[in-house]
Amino acid sequence: MKQFVSLPVVESSLYLFGGHQRTVPGGWQFFEQKHQAFELMCIVAGRQTTEIKGLAPFDYGPGDALIISPGTLHTNFNSSATADMTYICFHFNIESLELKSEIIGNLANTVIPADTPIAKLALETAQKMVVDSDDAGLNKEQTKIKIQITLLEFLYGLMTNMADYRQANAKYSEREAKISREMATLIEENVEQQQVPLFSFGDICQKLGISNGYGHRTFKKVYGVTPLHFIEEQKYRKAKLLLGSPEYSVEEIADLMGASSISNFSKQFKKWSGVTPSKYQRQIIGKRTVRTVKESGYFE
Repeated sequence: MKQFVSLPVVESSLYLFGGHQRTVPGGWQFFEQKHQAFELMCIVAGRQTTEIKGLAPFDYGPGDALIISPGTLHTNFNSSATADMTYICFHFNIESLELKSEIIGNLANTVIPADTPIAKLALETAQKMVVDSDDAGLNKEQTKIKIQITLLEFLYGLMTNMADYRQANAKYSEREAKISREMATLIEENVEQQQVPLFSFGDICQKLGISNGYGHRTFKKVYGVTPLHFIEEQKYRKAKLLLGSPEYSVEEIADLMGASSISNFSKQFKKWSGVTPSKYQRQIIGKRTVRTVKESGYFE
């Protein structure tokens, strides 16, 4: 046995919202929408049609799954004018850019057939979440923890099965993936400094010798979110970490975040989280939670 085994640092935010199981009548349709998160749709009974802007409509049935990329305009409706349809869906977001790009490049915006390991995993995950959410023997916190565990197992399952489910037409090139990784790294390096410097996305592009337009399009193509949204996510993550540390006041944190004033920092943080930094700090949130739509802030 080894005398010393180092455990990795784990810092992760999971967001899951809008999840539900529903049976709808024939002719049902949901309005066109898009989210800054992935949407997993699993069909339990009947058939659904999903229209994604720029693609041919998808018609899929029991056991089939569809993962819709962040920022994708889409409309869902019952394929039948008369028969009922039952589906389970939930929206989720993760911090891992690598996993995001893998899902977008290999799984998203195409039907995953019922007989594939990932579709089976998706339906099993969705059904387990429904069972746990309806379990009267669990309190609210127990339900949230169980759903987080289920979501993590689903994400791990995606990672282990992704290699066996590569789409024929890649959604981005190796160069685009490389440029996007470089942009993300530079953004993270700026935000991770002790005091966040003033920088813009234009500064990042200039350093890499690319135009702002190309950088914006490529980043969104690979990661499903705009670079500006990613910058905001990274700043929000750092602000939460600083607010969770008792050694800093809100005023000091505003300065470390590069804000021009406490007032501007407070407004921005409330936009991100739905609460003021002072309230967040008082709550001493030291754990990651699965959020509902009612609790959601800017990033949900």
